[in-house]
Amino acid sequence: MSVVSLASSCTHFQEPSVAELASRDLITCAASTPLQQVAVLMQQHQVSCILVVEKGRILGIWTEGDAKKLSFNDGHCYQRPVQEFMTQTVIEVPGHTLLNDAAAMMLQKRIRRLLVVDDEKRPLGILTQTDILRQQRIEFYLKLRDVGSSIGRKPLILEADQSLASGVSVMRAHQVDAAIVSYKDRIPGIITERDLVRVIARGEGASELAVGDLALKPLLTVNRSCTLLQAVDLLKERNFRHLAVCDELEQIVGLLSFSDILANVEQVYVEQLKQALHDRDVALRTSTDYLRLAQKVIDASLDGIMITNIDGVIESVNPSFTQLTGYSAREAIGRKPDLLSSGLHNQTFYQNLWKTLLDQGQWQGEIWNKRKNGQIYPQWLSITAIRSEEGNICQFAGIFSDISERKQQEKKIHQLAYIDELTGLANRRMFMDRLHLALANAHRHHHEMAVLFLDLDLFKRINDSLGHQAGDEALREVARRLQRTVRDGESVARLGGDEFTILLPEVGDTNALSALAKRLVAQFARPIRIKEQDFFLTTSIGISLYPKDSCNAEQLIKHADLAMYQAKSAGRNQYCFYQSSSGQQSDQELRLEQALRTALQQRQLQVAYQPKVALAEDRLVGFEALVRWHDPQLGQISPVNFIPLAEKLGLISQLGAQVLELVCMDIRQGGLAEVPVSVNISTSQLSESDFFHRTCHILNQHGVSAQRIELELTESCLIPEHAEETLVLLTRLRQVGFKLSIDDFGTGYSSLSYLRRLPIDTLKIDRSFIDELPDNREAGQIASAVIAMAKALNLEVVAEGIENTAQYDYLLSAGCQVGQGYFYCPPLSARDPALKNFIGRHCKGKRLAHNESQF
Repeated sequence: MSVVSLASSCTHFQEPSVAELASRDLITCAASTPLQQVAVLMQQHQVSCILVVEKGRILGIWTEGDAKKLSFNDGHCYQRPVQEFMTQTVIEVPGHTLLNDAAAMMLQKRIRRLLVVDDEKRPLGILTQTDILRQQRIEFYLKLRDVGSSIGRKPLILEADQSLASGVSVMRAHQVDAAIVSYKDRIPGIITERDLVRVIARGEGASELAVGDLALKPLLTVNRSCTLLQAVDLLKERNFRHLAVCDELEQIVGLLSFSDILANVEQVYVEQLKQALHDRDVALRTSTDYLRLAQKVIDASLDGIMITNIDGVIESVNPSFTQLTGYSAREAIGRKPDLLSSGLHNQTFYQNLWKTLLDQGQWQGEIWNKRKNGQIYPQWLSITAIRSEEGNICQFAGIFSDISERKQQEKKIHQLAYIDELTGLANRRMFMDRLHLALANAHRHHHEMAVLFLDLDLFKRINDSLGHQAGDEALREVARRLQRTVRDGESVARLGGDEFTILLPEVGDTNALSALAKRLVAQFARPIRIKEQDFFLTTSIGISLYPKDSCNAEQLIKHADLAMYQAKSAGRNQYCFYQSSSGQQSDQELRLEQALRTALQQRQLQVAYQPKVALAEDRLVGFEALVRWHDPQLGQISPVNFIPLAEKLGLISQLGAQVLELVCMDIRQGGLAEVPVSVNISTSQLSESDFFHRTCHILNQHGVSAQRIELELTESCLIPEHAEETLVLLTRLRQVGFKLSIDDFGTGYSSLSYLRRLPIDTLKIDRSFIDELPDNREAGQIASAVIAMAKALNLEVVAEGIENTAQYDYLLSAGCQVGQGYFYCPPLSARDPALKNFIGRHCKGKRLAHNESQF
């Protein structure tokens, strides 16, 4: 259908010229006018630009956008002449130029204003984008389009404490006229070019200003689904030039300005044409020039346009129709729109569409159609019924756009909200949604369901040895194996870290559950290959049942988690069903775990020091640092309880680091005399790759020499499988000055040949042998053997747990050099006066009578 054939049903539309709309309030200044005075003039007259003239000749123009050219670190630039900063090229248009042509010129040249001149090149006024949008008759178009369709890119975000000069530089680099200002503790604001003009007008020292000092607050926002008409009305009402656009999650996704709206203005005339089709009488007076304009607008529209007769036969299509559908005008004209049908919509959908169209005169919504090549894609389609003078429908106009990209963005948002990005499994939110639905269904139909909680055993080793990238690959492989194991309808999710859950919405009997758990455990029998290395992972699985264990979603997960910890306690690589009898104990463990995490986070741990004394001289030779913990709710907690828990939870490294820091602080405060302090080191700490550097860093941070620290290692640290690595590490520690000792010696299985190679200074006889001295003959022989062996290896011997004179006499006669225990002093705080008195009496070896009670 040609434009000429449309004339029978078009209304007359007289487009105004730019001379009618241009602002007559032209503000000028001389080229030598200081920039500050120019800014003051602009504020006084409330204009966004000023013409620079000299002897009646226009030299250039200075606009709000030119304010970004300034270096706001230079306070003297405000007094420099405007000629140095103006835009020399002033774009002119004759006064008889039509409004549409002026708008097209602005879009093509990417400018926001034009100088309107008469036939003799004399200035008539300034035409801005705002003038165009306020005069265009595009309300119907603005009502049909949402704000999101006019957002081209993400907004520029500046921090509130960023310097003004830096912020302007970033705006200039990104070629934007406004930016979001983010505050740490307040809602965001906005800074625009107009704010920069205000700074120049005041002549302030901008070098001291931050972006947040100028920002307008609060930020005016609209939802991306809001219509452009509502947005324009709001801009006019508030006399603003920018609006922030938010998505459904209240996240700012763009800034909307008059420039963004004008960028789509070429589509306005399609709607104006549709409006024109309503009034047949006026259409008879439509000029040929307007018909050519209508054809030009239709041809230039980015949306596909299709016009049909009353029977639905296509009479006309535009070039964008061909580009979007693949059908040429020759192929489409004469056929019905069902050539685009995708087959995804049923007959009821089309019946409702036609009912709405005939009853209300228009229909709009999302529809899936098919291109000529068979590709199915989503459209946003608007159909309007065109009526004759008598009010009868004579034609239909359909306007549509491809919304594939928007659908992809919506899908991505959904994935971010419900899908674990690393593994592609359901995340915690989606799992909880599915669990609640499964519970409701199980309650309604009176059947059982189950939750499985899986945790990978010792997964931290992969991250520590190969890095987090390798750990991520291992988690992806685990996810693939879990998905291959479960059946259709059973949901696998990753809650976070190395924790996974499986939802079984319907369970027949526990035997099937046991079989599934065994299959899951078996999935980890094969190694996982990462970076050309094979790694073996195992998993511990806890299982809870509805309604036996709970009818509540959160409780089912909690009970499955507790059962998983029971499986770990039983040796890992197995599964356990939740047992309510162990719930109380598990709750106590959970409370202790939470309290320990809080204690480490709030640094509640303390250190007590037990002196080491040379037996023969009664002289203080060192201290052993012993960690203590008093919880506000749980009271004093024994290290026997919380040290193994820290090992189990992987918190022992954090705990050990805090103890070493406390020891260093006490040494720096001078309350521990000039003797070494022993700090206990666990097997887990010693096996960490950064143990050496982290330990040295703590000492350097507090200014403590390595000679003041003795590291006490248990025999379990000396694992034969890692003998060479341990030897290298201990040698490095010994070289930088640390003393090294083996604690609880005699309770392990150390190889003496291996022990002889280690750079050890001291052996400590375990207190279990000291307790039975001197009455137990076997204990005495073991103690004497350790002392003799230590002397043969040129090592110092320390006996711990000396409680009485008889033990003291026996050890002294056996050749033991150093002892510690309540016979001398219990563990005390570095600030305890009793410890200071002890140090004063024993620093120079003041011998005490064996029967003298000190505490």
